[in-house]
Amino acid sequence: MSKAEKTKQFIIEKTASLFNTKGYTSTSLSDITEATGLTKGSIYGNFGNKDEVALEVYKYNSGLLSKNMARSLGDEFPTTIDKLNAFVNFYRKNWKAVFESGGCPLMNAATEADDTFPGLKKHVIQSFEGWIKKIASVIKDGQENGEIHPMLDADEYGSLFIMMVEGGILLAKTTEDEKYLNLALDRILFMIDKELNILPS
Repeated sequence: MSKAEKTKQFIIEKTASLFNTKGYTSTSLSDITEATGLTKGSIYGNFGNKDEVALEVYKYNSGLLSKNMARSLGDEFPTTIDKLNAFVNFYRKNWKAVFESGGCPLMNAATEADDTFPGLKKHVIQSFEGWIKKIASVIKDGQENGEIHPMLDADEYGSLFIMMVEGGILLAKTTEDEKYLNLALDRILFMIDKELNILPS
């Protein structure tokens, strides 16, 4: 990694929590220089403008969350039901850390991703579509190996799971009461066990 690449990565990592907490449009260049200890000239020497920093930070934040979520759906868990349960448990175990870092970066960016920042909106859409596709793919694998009811719409369940998680996070963070996230997660577990699982417990 070159010196310039290291500096860019330093800026991204130092401002990741700042952007996610304060907002991608509300964070100023002064906020960035204060967080990094670098001059405005140094920031602009590595990024074309503040929006470019914001986009790279969003990709970094969403990438970390996506990587952690992907682990719960990975080969470490032998069955499709185990994978889906691990996905739910990831949020159950990590909600505090997510909240302390400003909340879900996808949800935070989505609230700002309007016509004033189309570049951010495009990346948020791609992130949500990627998550839905990943969950749907796990469900489809389960349908192929006989764990999941074959007639169910995997894409629909992938969308529902993400909608419920994000809605639970939104209410829990806004009210500072984790019960809303737990309600959403409990409902997803019920759907996994009673609707998807071909061998209900």
